[in-house]
Amino acid sequence: MPALHDTPILGMVARPHVEVPTEYGSDATPQGFWTEWPSGLVDVSRTSHIPAGNAAAEPPPLTPALLDIPVDGERIVRVKREATALVVIDMQNFFLHPELRDHPTGLKCVDPLMKVVPALRKAGIKILWVNWGLTDHELQTIPPALVRGFMKNGRGGFGSELPGRFGRLLMRDTFNSELYGPLQAEFEKGKEAGTDFWIHKNRMSGLWGFQSALDLFLQENGITTLLFAGVNADQCVGGTLIDSYYRGYDCLLVEDCTATTSPEGGFENVVYNAGNSYGFVTDSTRLANL
Repeated sequence: MPALHDTPILGMVARPHVEVPTEYGSDATPQGFWTEWPSGLVDVSRTSHIPAGNAAAEPPPLTPALLDIPVDGERIVRVKREATALVVIDMQNFFLHPELRDHPTGLKCVDPLMKVVPALRKAGIKILWVNWGLTDHELQTIPPALVRGFMKNGRGGFGSELPGRFGRLLMRDTFNSELYGPLQAEFEKGKEAGTDFWIHKNRMSGLWGFQSALDLFLQENGITTLLFAGVNADQCVGGTLIDSYYRGYDCLLVEDCTATTSPEGGFENVVYNAGNSYGFVTDSTRLANL
């Protein structure tokens, strides 16, 4: 028999539905509150409290301003459309282009993303393309461990010239920093429509440090719910997702739009923790059918 006060964080996806309507957080916290219902609905829209003392209360009706997203664990996550964004991380030529890297699992994310992005745009969800895009000034501030990680045998690294037309490694406005294949054109289409935004980062996590470009955008636009996709799952995607969780954002991982070059266990660990600890897991099929 488990201890009465065991923290159930390792069983969140598999645990049974709540027996009575349950509220987490409060209006007093900067991150607000969630409500969870015996039906499996987890409402993160912060729009309706559970009536006090009413264990038989029913979930409020779905309104046009809200969207229900099916996720693993027989749950539905209800979000506020205008407060939700898809964060696509590092789907750039440097990480995906076959002339620079062998990344078959990353390339497999392109087609599902090409289905998810238009569907979410249509649903009123912002699309944030969060990518490496360094300036010469930033090259002077990157810590040595990170510099070494992007070098091979003491050569190359941030700002170094790549072969052919690719330009300097992960510098702004170079071909290697553009989105891979059809994703670049898809971004341009969304940019013109005012639904897609390009956000530069200079660390593995897009939320590293005080007031990163991503953090400022989220705050200025009242974003509270984030869906994550991109590469690499256990590095930049995972780092940004975890930092988002620490800061109180609602986190949903889009499993088949996320990949890594690490051994299979690296990806499995990210998916496991995304659904068991940090939030929820969904996929492109469920999102494309919203």
